[in-house]
Amino acid sequence: MYKIDEKLEQRKKLICELVADDAYVPMKEKELAVLMQVPREERTALREVLQALLAEGRLQVNGQGRYSKPDADKPVGTFISNARGFGFVEVEGMEEDLYVPEDKTNGAFHLDRVQVMRLPGQRGRRQEAAVVRILQRGTKQIVGTYEQSSYFGFVIPDNTRIGKDIFVPDERSKGAVDGHKVVVELTSYGDETHKPEGRVVEILGHVNDPGVDIMSIVRGYELPVEFGEKVMNQAARVPDQVLEADKKGRLDLRDLQMVTIDGEDAKDLDDAVSLYLDEQGLYHLGVHIADVTNYVQENSALDWEALERGTSVYLVDRVIPMLPHKLSNGICSLNEGVERLALSCLMTIDDKGAVCDYQIAESVICVNRRMTYTAVKKILEDKDKTEIAAYKELVPMLEQMGQLAAILRQRRHQRGSIDFDFAESKILLDEEGHPVEIKPYERNVATKLIEDFMLVANETVAQHFFWLDIPFVYRTHEKPDPEKIMKLSAFIRNFGYHIKFSGEEIHPKELQKLLGRIVDTDEETLISRLTLRSMKRAKYTVESAGHFGLACQYYCHFTSPIRRYPDLQIHRIIKEQLRGRLNEDRLRHYEEKLPEVAKHSSRMERRAEEAERETDKLKKAEYMEERIGEIYEGVISGVTQWGIYVELQNTIEGLVHVSSLPGDFFVYDENTYEMVGRESGVTYKLGQKLTVRVRGVDRLLKTIDFEIPWEEQEDR
Repeated sequence: MYKIDEKLEQRKKLICELVADDAYVPMKEKELAVLMQVPREERTALREVLQALLAEGRLQVNGQGRYSKPDADKPVGTFISNARGFGFVEVEGMEEDLYVPEDKTNGAFHLDRVQVMRLPGQRGRRQEAAVVRILQRGTKQIVGTYEQSSYFGFVIPDNTRIGKDIFVPDERSKGAVDGHKVVVELTSYGDETHKPEGRVVEILGHVNDPGVDIMSIVRGYELPVEFGEKVMNQAARVPDQVLEADKKGRLDLRDLQMVTIDGEDAKDLDDAVSLYLDEQGLYHLGVHIADVTNYVQENSALDWEALERGTSVYLVDRVIPMLPHKLSNGICSLNEGVERLALSCLMTIDDKGAVCDYQIAESVICVNRRMTYTAVKKILEDKDKTEIAAYKELVPMLEQMGQLAAILRQRRHQRGSIDFDFAESKILLDEEGHPVEIKPYERNVATKLIEDFMLVANETVAQHFFWLDIPFVYRTHEKPDPEKIMKLSAFIRNFGYHIKFSGEEIHPKELQKLLGRIVDTDEETLISRLTLRSMKRAKYTVESAGHFGLACQYYCHFTSPIRRYPDLQIHRIIKEQLRGRLNEDRLRHYEEKLPEVAKHSSRMERRAEEAERETDKLKKAEYMEERIGEIYEGVISGVTQWGIYVELQNTIEGLVHVSSLPGDFFVYDENTYEMVGRESGVTYKLGQKLTVRVRGVDRLLKTIDFEIPWEEQEDR
């Protein structure tokens, strides 16, 4: 189980400071123990600290066993393998990954922690490097398909980055047969002449059994499904109703009219909203968030489990929750008509969208109605008489909410907030898990309304705690890489557009204005996608570095503590601050703990996103397998040297391989993102509309192949 051992972190920090001192000379473990006055009975603990620092790349050791600070020319990172033999190394703080040629991997396996040495050379824009030391193995188990031979078997990894099959001796196969999806534990990582070896530790089922495909992805990403006994025992002891003792000292908001607005199938309702307009024309917006920390105490089994998971994972056929259902769907969920504990952010907002006053308080609430996005859309946008009658007592408040949301959105737009409105997928499955319909999941007036209210609450809370100058977890989005912005600027000049920037600085308003100018043009999709690709990933940090995409200086995640650990973590800090309990010891505790919480939460968020994307790709491939030969209209969503990607109106994406482009020899132009026919001059470019035919599907690789019908080519 993932835990943050504060004593271990303190020891790591002490050793790192020691070896970084100018007066330090490389020492052996025993010499370090004498210098640091480590008692003999604690030497084993010292060795564990040194090994941990080596694995993290914060120390290095030479052939004589002497420890020193890492060589700047030999950075440490995570090895990302490629099926073709080469790989890349992701080094924290470096903009570009390092490229490792096939003959320089030194036996590194996917996700290994490695130390590399830079080489004189580049592959494209990437610096080349060689793996000089494997510090820590990153892959212990692999999920794949078992293939039986005469006296042994092989496991073909589901992860296409792993280009080698895993050899399994017959006596270690656990009775697996052809077509079984299995989990294999690596016993050897192989070398230049031998395949990796392993033993089957679990058989998930046959590849054609219902649900096995998704479970293979779940296990492949090591997503924890079941909760342990200690966690479930703690959850069982949580009360079903709010206790009278827990209400004491809280702001009583039970008489305030409020609603939850979520999707029809949502069960973990962690935010409610209230609103009224006073005589001065000021909006009083309340964003009320489930007080999860009242039931998840710090350092409890529930807390450690939530921290380890980091986030709930929303797969196409299931939800893997961060907290047991007893909490997430029960006492912590803001269900209709029952009393609940909350943290409320009560904001007074003027007609320009400025927050002129606010209060953050522990509260007790009671939601009047559980509403859906569909119902609210029918009331505010469609003016549906039946829906209006069904919620008549709430309609005035909902209409005021619609007005305020529009004001807040306009204010964000004026300051330069960037809104990418690409459609997400809605995949509908039958009872056996087969996809029956795939369509775009469109945002509407109701989804935007909740988004607007959550954004202003997150900003308000982040700003408040920034100025209190106490340890906190922020959601930050760094400015784009200047090189990418320069490349984008050069490209859009071909279409007559330009963006203003100086040196390394660009204001988000410039990108927002660009997106506004291209609306409903032929190049809208092309430029929107390239603009998105120029942006960095948002992440959790302990420094308030601002949020570029939202064009705001202070931002955090406050509104979803049922499904995101950073929200739960800052709720704990908020409550301690409100109760006056943030003494020096507690402040120091959070200063030491939060950096690792932020880093781990960012990693778990990325893992969840990748797993969600893989399950979507799997079901899209399965859906199109039944439609081979059918013709669709689409838009070119990507152009690479191996072909062009086309996205259909239902959000499904497939590849037209360069070898199947009809009638010419096509080459990729990396400067214009185009595929150009050498003889004909026929050009395929991002954003271009295209008719394609489904050529084939590979469910194992989760890929879809398209081709351009000859009749389409002749029309050109």
